Amino acid sequence: MIIRSVSKSAAWLWEKACRLSSYLKKDVFLLSAALKRLVIRLGRRGRARLDHYISIEQREWLRRIIFQNKTPEGRRFDLVLTWLIVASSVTVMLESVSAFHRANWWTFFVLEWIFTLLFTVEYVLRLYSARKPLTYARSFFGLVDLLAILPTYLSFFFLGAQHLLMIRVLRLLRIFRIFKMGHFVNEGAVVVSALRASRTKIYVFVSFVVLMSMLIGTMMYMVEGSSNSAFSSIPAGIYWAIATLTTVGYGDITPITVPGKFLATLVMILGYGVIAVPTGIVTAEISGRVMRLKEVEFSECGHCGQQEHHTGAVFCHQCGTKL
Repeated sequence: MIIRSVSKSAAWLWEKACRLSSYLKKDVFLLSAALKRLVIRLGRRGRARLDHYISIEQREWLRRIIFQNKTPEGRRFDLVLTWLIVASSVTVMLESVSAFHRANWWTFFVLEWIFTLLFTVEYVLRLYSARKPLTYARSFFGLVDLLAILPTYLSFFFLGAQHLLMIRVLRLLRIFRIFKMGHFVNEGAVVVSALRASRTKIYVFVSFVVLMSMLIGTMMYMVEGSSNSAFSSIPAGIYWAIATLTTVGYGDITPITVPGKFLATLVMILGYGVIAVPTGIVTAEISGRVMRLKEVEFSECGHCGQQEHHTGAVFCHQCGTKL
């Protein structure tokens, strides 16, 4: 009877939990849809306002300057933007030094708001001049550009949020395109694709390392726990195992017994394998991709905005428009 009542209660709780989960999913979906409609509506109103002051020709001129770095004006714009990002990042770093902050807090405050307002205007102009504003806003650089200005405004509500402004450093990734270092971007794509292809193998390997750390930490606690206060618990032993197995070796916890030192020696030798295995996995994937790599040049399509095309391509491989 007791088992039956417990099973009925568990079934009832599971049913209620599933129903609550479905309600929450529905509410989250409705909320995200409402926010999306609100953002689109605000964007259209803002665009309509700007259309009163900016003509179609001026808007195309803005798009060429902001999104294309092959023109002299676009190149100068990107260089000025790069120096602003560097200056903003240095300002955030210096502000974190207490001596500088106490002596020049007002200067840091003014500079931060100047940088934020400039980057806000730039972000609005990017949204306005982009052919597909939503595509830009949801792209990697679009999200980085948004996160680069949000912390200053969030600092009104959350103390210390302004230190997240170091996210602006990610915007310096544009420098690869500014100085026509397209091959660096291409090589970076090879590394990313190799890591993505190796993720299953790496996941299995990391799981193995975690399990080994737990076993070794437990064994070290059993060997050293009675005579070494540093290994006072299994988590302390796991911490030591991870630090030793990954060849970090802080030295804050060390074994003192002969069996403990013998086990530590085995773990240190095993640590070299921890380094070699994932390195071999990723290297093999990168080598395979480099052998199959096709030359890519960066030329933006005027219709769809696609920037990567095969060398010598006459038409865009995404939309078919002539380059």
